[in-house]
Amino acid sequence: MANGGKQPQPRCPIRLGEPCSLCVPGATGPQDCSLVYLVMSDPALRDELRLLRTAGSSSGPATID
Repeated sequence: MANGGKQPQPRCPIRLGEPCSLCVPGATGPQDCSLVYLVMSDPALRDELRLLRTAGSSSGPATID
């Protein structure tokens, strides 16, 4: 095994820079998380997330003020 037997940890697309912690009951990862679906299906929320990602790429963790 190339990575020492560890499974890759999926990253949460909503909580930037954090691993998926399965915070939504019933979710097995970002692929079936209802919070991820909600944010990605709402144009305003998706745009806000894009802004946070852009701001976070040049500095530390992004926050909403």
